[in-house]
Amino acid sequence: MKKYAYIGCLGFMAVITTEFGVIGILPQIAEHYQIGIDKAGWLLSAFALIIALTGPFMTLLMSGFDRKKVMLTAIAIFLFTAVISAMSPPFWLLMLVRILPAFLQPVYIATALSVAVSGADQKQANKLMGIVFMGVALAMVTTVPFATWLASLWIWESSFIVQGAVSTVALVVIYCMLPEMPVKEKKSYKSQVKILSQPTFIISTAMNFFMITAWFSTYSYFADYLNKAKGMDGTMVSYMLFLFGIIGVAANWIAGKMLSWNVAKTTALFLSGTVMMPFLLYFSGDNLPANIISIAIWGFLYSPSFQNASTYMISSVPDSLEFANSLATSFGNLGVTLGTTLGGWMIVAKGASYNPWIGFVFGILAFLMIILRSILEKRTEKQKIIFPCQ
Repeated sequence: MKKYAYIGCLGFMAVITTEFGVIGILPQIAEHYQIGIDKAGWLLSAFALIIALTGPFMTLLMSGFDRKKVMLTAIAIFLFTAVISAMSPPFWLLMLVRILPAFLQPVYIATALSVAVSGADQKQANKLMGIVFMGVALAMVTTVPFATWLASLWIWESSFIVQGAVSTVALVVIYCMLPEMPVKEKKSYKSQVKILSQPTFIISTAMNFFMITAWFSTYSYFADYLNKAKGMDGTMVSYMLFLFGIIGVAANWIAGKMLSWNVAKTTALFLSGTVMMPFLLYFSGDNLPANIISIAIWGFLYSPSFQNASTYMISSVPDSLEFANSLATSFGNLGVTLGTTLGGWMIVAKGASYNPWIGFVFGILAFLMIILRSILEKRTEKQKIIFPCQ
């Protein structure tokens, strides 16, 4: 139902604003707390690591609860985090409250997708999932750049005030517009966990991990990269985030349409950016028009990454949407953690201009996983034709 998909989309905006809202203010946080940019980057990577380690277990644990209550609880914790963070607490406390909502982030996403596609056929389901994932692009074009822009004009804590405002709106909308949705028939843990033994799903999971690692090795330090490698100030960075997001909205809409046509080819098309962008960013140098074009292409190819990764994984096990999506979220965030960690290390060791080449290496690995799954599926299909009774 489209209404539920748009409600899920709004909540997703709150989730993404909280998780990625710090990207544009990492340099300011590092300066305020007198720490290195790599240490400040742990505000993002620790969040992602918690999701990676606990996501599937939390999703299984919460799978029998009323879906409305699950979504409300998750967004309420995101709101609490924003309020405490806006008070500029000691860094250890900021880190602690940052990771609290991470425990329920994959639960929210899996639940919102399940609510959106309930009763829809497979083709329609991909479109409805695309609407939910549109929350990522909308956050990138509105709340994330706005929070960065506001922080550049005022104080870095204002970014968390924006995060709190978005979470408040999402909380009210979910409470008022989503009906009670108790789970009528809870799937057994065994029936859900069995997907872990399927080779195509394991390969799809590896593709997700490599692809997100590739993108986030540079994107996690978007502000720092544009500042150090491209010489842009805080205001220009906020404009670039805005451009990045505008392009991303269109990219998510296009990707949602294309995924209904062919999941593997769509994923491969957008994945090509991980291999292409290092060259574009390198040759654009300090030429502003060339950099604007490069960032627009970057935003287009990057923005549907989570949507593509989740759909690609779910397509290998279509009957296990919630658990498969929680694993997609977890391994995607494990990729965020590794990408952020490697990116921070590269900035300290060599300089921000080298970060996109980390993405190049992991992008190649992701392409190899797509090829491997394709080979495996063709072999399985051929065996079915030869041995139809098996």
